[in-house]
Amino acid sequence: MKNAFKFMAASALLATVASALAQDSAALPRIEAEVRKVDTASQKITLKHAEIPNIDMGAMTMVFRVRDPALLRQVNPGDRVTVTVDRVEGALTVMSMEAAKP
Repeated sequence: MKNAFKFMAASALLATVASALAQDSAALPRIEAEVRKVDTASQKITLKHAEIPNIDMGAMTMVFRVRDPALLRQVNPGDRVTVTVDRVEGALTVMSMEAAKP
């Protein structure tokens, strides 16, 4: 019985965290960028991006961590993407990424 209660409490906590992360990404500005380099070993991506107002960063080329390493398997250098970026534990991190609409 105790294990069942712990499992239910842990499941509820995970659902709450997942929901908060989804809401945070939705509230972030969507930024247009071009993929310059993909480094799956270090889970980083180099983007030439437009201004990112939520972190007070002008347009430039920059290396970012990715929240989900699976995002790196979806892109190649030269691809145009739309990303959301935020600071996570002090590191600039791509929170979401999708192919840019033509």
